[in-house]
Amino acid sequence: MTRIDMGRTNKLGYAAVIGLEAYARKNVDTRLYELIKLRASLLNGCGFCVDMHATEGAKRGIPQRTLHAVGAWQHAKGFFEERELAALALTDAVTKLGPDTVTDEIWDAAAAHFDEGELGAIVLAISTINVWNRIAIATGMEPPIDDRHPIA
Repeated sequence: MTRIDMGRTNKLGYAAVIGLEAYARKNVDTRLYELIKLRASLLNGCGFCVDMHATEGAKRGIPQRTLHAVGAWQHAKGFFEERELAALALTDAVTKLGPDTVTDEIWDAAAAHFDEGELGAIVLAISTINVWNRIAIATGMEPPIDDRHPIA
């Protein structure tokens, strides 16, 4: 059960995150966007967001095997293009922030596939899903299971 409804209790802050989300969705390739969102959500352990982005990815035509491989992308590279691998590495680094996470090597690998505008949009997409993961986990959001959202 959700602890609070951030869209109701903190409308302006929630709207700001929705604005970032809209920007990222518009400026990052659809497949790459869903892979980034799914990967960060897996790393953060956000069941609500993992369910959402795995479901959305499937609806947008990403094969199930590819969606499953996101959890172990480093050992399943054949499922991804080189640019996707670079974005997944960047997603890991930005999500697991620390003194040696977003290294020049990781950044340069991504920069080899994306221009500055694309890189900025990808960083915003990664940052936004990390915000959503924290909101969902803090407020106790769980994936819906009902007639509109069946398990099978």
